[in-house]
Amino acid sequence: MYQKNNVLKAAKETSPYSAVITREQFLFYEMRTTAKLVSQGIADAEVADTISAENLFQYPTEKSVRKMAFTCIRRLKALDDSELIAAIATQPSNVAKQICLYAMMKQYRLVWDFMITVIGAKFQSCDLSFSRLDLNVFMMRLQEQDDWVASWSDNTIAKIKQVLARVLVENEYLDSVTSDHLNPVLISPLLENAIRNSGDTKALAAFNCFT
Repeated sequence: MYQKNNVLKAAKETSPYSAVITREQFLFYEMRTTAKLVSQGIADAEVADTISAENLFQYPTEKSVRKMAFTCIRRLKALDDSELIAAIATQPSNVAKQICLYAMMKQYRLVWDFMITVIGAKFQSCDLSFSRLDLNVFMMRLQEQDDWVASWSDNTIAKIKQVLARVLVENEYLDSVTSDHLNPVLISPLLENAIRNSGDTKALAAFNCFT
């Protein structure tokens, strides 16, 4: 058992993947709320204090509010772009949500890989079909490639697939979690320019942008 635990610990430490999106989901309302404070130049700890003290997320316990505030702060920092953070706070929800999706991709390698290797690949090949099979195949491939992912429980895998499907619905890639086709999304010029300026052009495929 001790040896097995050491092997799992080593696999976790070397893996780029995490199952944390089962807790840290899309969080659009929370991201928008946090971005409004961060874009005012308030220090991270003070942002978390304000969100917690005023319960701006409207969560039932203070501990969960503070924890999620720091989750949002880390995700905003992953953007490394003050204009995009301000846009999450101020732009119409469809634009802000796209930027939040990009932030989620930047923060979590699992979301990055899914959006590019599954969704981006479908857009590029003009194959707009989508089903649970696409999610199943994606996760099975990850399990084959990565020992840490292979150790995750069936319940964790199922929850991750649910989160990924809901992220697609939130951003109107899917009309509902039971939809059988992708909608051809249009990237916001603001986000496209930011991605190009950062040299992160591989991410454009996730937003149906190939020019």
